[in-house]
Amino acid sequence: MRKVLLIFGFLAFFSRGYAQIDSLEANRLVTTANSIGVGGVNILDTYLSPLEYTGTEVRFMNEKMHLTKLFSGHVSAQRIFQANVSYSKNPTEDNSAFSGLVNWSYALHYQFRVNDHLKILVGPAGDVNLGFVYNLNNGNNPASAKLYANLSASGMAIYKFSLWNRLFTARYQASIPVVGLMFAPHYGESYYEIFTLGHNSHLVHFTTPCSQPSFKQIISLDIPISKIKIRASYVFDMQQSHINSIKVHTWSNIVMIGFVKALYFLKPSFPHL
Repeated sequence: MRKVLLIFGFLAFFSRGYAQIDSLEANRLVTTANSIGVGGVNILDTYLSPLEYTGTEVRFMNEKMHLTKLFSGHVSAQRIFQANVSYSKNPTEDNSAFSGLVNWSYALHYQFRVNDHLKILVGPAGDVNLGFVYNLNNGNNPASAKLYANLSASGMAIYKFSLWNRLFTARYQASIPVVGLMFAPHYGESYYEIFTLGHNSHLVHFTTPCSQPSFKQIISLDIPISKIKIRASYVFDMQQSHINSIKVHTWSNIVMIGFVKALYFLKPSFPHL
C-alpha cells in the first residue's frame, strides 16, 4: 500500500506543480501540436495467447509545451496525451485481436542551451496508462486489461536551423521508465475470479527496468509552410513487462503528421503567497 501511495503521490505532485505554475504566470507562450499517424504493431500477451500478433495501429497525439519560472526560466513543462487502437492477427491468421491504450504524461525538463541552435533537455516524467487487448476467439479469458503508472527519466535534444530562408526545428526525445506500479493478474486467473470471487491478492506490482524494460522515442521535424508549421514524426514505442509468469509486449512503429501552433496566452495575475 505504501508503494501505491508513493507512486501516485509523485504523479499528484507533478499535476499540482503544473497548477501552481499556471497561477503564478500571467503571460506564457504555449506550443501545441496535434498529430495523427499509422504504422505497424507487434503484440504479445501470454495471458491470452502464446503467439505474437502483428497488425496495424492508428495513433493520435496532443502535445503542449511551455517554459516555467522554475530555475529562472530554465525549466519547461510538457504534457502529452496519446490514444491508439490496433487490429492484429496471429501468424496463421486464424485469430484476431483488438487493442487500445490511452496514455497521459507530464514532464519537467531542465534546458541546457548549448548554443543559439541547440538545446539539451533532461528531467523527470510521470505517466498513467489505461488500455486493453481483446482476443476475438478466446473463451474463458477473452480480454486483458492494461493499467499502469510510471516515473521515468526523460531527455530531449532540440535543434533549430535555417533552410531556404525558413526556420526548421528538429527534435529527438526519449524516455525510460525507472519505477512504477502495474496491475497484473496471475497466470490463468480469470477476471471472474478476481472481481466476482474476490481473488484479488497480489494484483498490483512494483515495477523496475528489470520487470518492465520499456522505451519510447519520438523523432520529429517542424516544417514551416506559408503561415503554418507541419510536424512530421516517427514514434517507436516499446512497452514490455514480465510479471506473474506473464510476458507482455507491444512494439509500435508509427509515422505521424500534424500541425504546430504557438499561442501567447494572457491570464489574470494572482497574488504571490
